Amino acid sequence: MPNIVRPFVGDSLNIGFLYYIYMGMLAVFCTNAINILAGINGLEVGQSLIIAVSIVIFNCLEIFMGRSDQGHSFSLYMLLPYIGTTYALWLHNKYPSKVFVGDTFCYFSGMTFAVVGILGHFSKTVLLFFIPQVINFLYSVPQLFHFIPCPRHRLPKYNSTTDKLDVSETQFRYNQLHPFGKVAVSIFKHLRLIKWEVANDGVVRTNNFTLINFVILKCGPMREDRVTWILMGFQVVCTCVAFMIRYPLAGYFYKY
Repeated sequence: MPNIVRPFVGDSLNIGFLYYIYMGMLAVFCTNAINILAGINGLEVGQSLIIAVSIVIFNCLEIFMGRSDQGHSFSLYMLLPYIGTTYALWLHNKYPSKVFVGDTFCYFSGMTFAVVGILGHFSKTVLLFFIPQVINFLYSVPQLFHFIPCPRHRLPKYNSTTDKLDVSETQFRYNQLHPFGKVAVSIFKHLRLIKWEVANDGVVRTNNFTLINFVILKCGPMREDRVTWILMGFQVVCTCVAFMIRYPLAGYFYKY
């Protein structure tokens, strides 16, 4: 337990059946978080590979420091073969892709990470390695819950003339939005997180709320491989942040 609540609840708290609910929610999140940050060559496999390598580095650090090596050894048994096969897949899936993956790979990868996190007793740390996926989920919430019109596919548009990707869009009338949708677009518009164009007939055009579209919105139209490398680079940066949170900063909140 965090240091701030230990005087009230002790070093640990038995939440009983609520832990089963937490495990189910973690499994659902891990599988779908990868699946909704996907759709361009190499991205699904690339982000999964970075997450897996990050967890392996964490496992090795914990074993080296003598902390509960059994759970971390189990994680290594699962993830080392996963990394080998996923890297081979990525070589064929990166731009220009010769092999395409779908929902099955995303669900398999997410469930693998959820399983090693739960059985290895480091599920909170696993979530730290999902920072880009958490950001993408929070950014996507207004569309995922249909507060904003959500098309079946929110992938960026491909311009065959320039061989570049551009943002995909959704349209709506502001006065017809759900109240939560109005709040969300107002906040996003104020923070300049979305494109906002209003036609003469009152129809609003804005980009679909995904991290992929956001990168293109801020950086401009670009080739598909460059978008993938930017997002994978962001995943690596977030992994470094995760390790900073897990080690230098965690000591201020948790006792080891």
